[in-house]
Amino acid sequence: MRVVVVGATGNVGTSTVQALAADSRVTSILGLARRRPALKIDKTRWAVADVRETDLVPHFRGADAVVHLAWLFQPTHAPMVTWRANVLGSARVFMAVAEAGVPALVYASSVGAYSPGPKDRGVTETWPTHGWPAAAYSREKSYVERLLDGFQTDHPHCRVVRMRPGLVFKREAAAEQRRLVAGPFLPSPLMRPWLIPVVPDIPRLRFQALHAVDAGNAYRLAVLQDVRGPFNLAAEPVIGADELADLLKARKVPVPARGARAVLRAAWTLGMVPASPDLLDLALHIPIMDTTRARAELGWSPTHTGMEAMREFLDGLRADAGMDTPPLAPRTSGPLRLRELMTGVGRRP
Repeated sequence: MRVVVVGATGNVGTSTVQALAADSRVTSILGLARRRPALKIDKTRWAVADVRETDLVPHFRGADAVVHLAWLFQPTHAPMVTWRANVLGSARVFMAVAEAGVPALVYASSVGAYSPGPKDRGVTETWPTHGWPAAAYSREKSYVERLLDGFQTDHPHCRVVRMRPGLVFKREAAAEQRRLVAGPFLPSPLMRPWLIPVVPDIPRLRFQALHAVDAGNAYRLAVLQDVRGPFNLAAEPVIGADELADLLKARKVPVPARGARAVLRAAWTLGMVPASPDLLDLALHIPIMDTTRARAELGWSPTHTGMEAMREFLDGLRADAGMDTPPLAPRTSGPLRLRELMTGVGRRP
């Protein structure tokens, strides 16, 4: 089996390629990314491609499956840039899959595609995917779901799988995730439990996480099995203020959502952090997911808890951990994180 992975060098991409490479049924993997990595993975060759402009059809011809993971998280201050990459780029991927006659498409959606929902119970994959319109990330994930609706209608012979994971962590992605969310001013070596005295207890701030290795394994199973449709992916437990306080050995301090949002908006507006305050609103509104379908039909079971994934991420954050790919390498930030500062912290690509 020949598999093409679009967006193969990031957090989930590297874990997906590694999972596919370890399976004897996969004979070759083509990893596509905007920048060629130095990372070596068995059965894998790399090619440079940008979903916004590269002719993808030649890369897809002869593939048994395409896994679409490419997503641009920044710049949050320029939503038209991310729209062009994420929505129009995804449309180009889907059209190329159809033109190349690829029989299977596995797409990385997200819990962020879901409409607001409950925090005290899990919703199934039938929950509406209209997103939280104020957040660009959610708008884009929701819109791509609509593109896939049309794609499935127009191309019924292509098997389409939509993966909807929670937050995905691993040690080697710590440098990238710090760069995308917290920005250059976070003192990573100080991110130690005994140095973080308090955790904000914000109403409805409860979320699900999973390890990137488990996410990669889920994508492998979706590629190799005759399954279709959406799958929720998350590990236990649901994480809230209690779990974070225990992880960081800190005490909880009640913080109103409005106050937390005002602080984040000020920091974002001033260019102190790249994460938009709308992402906080999204986190407060997304539902808790029921993962029964992934376990029953994919045969997927996470090997790490959500807390273990977060603990590994924090360990990686303190060590500025990464991998030898442009998105994950700590050197991408530049000496003293100067490249991050030069891009205006979320203002330019």
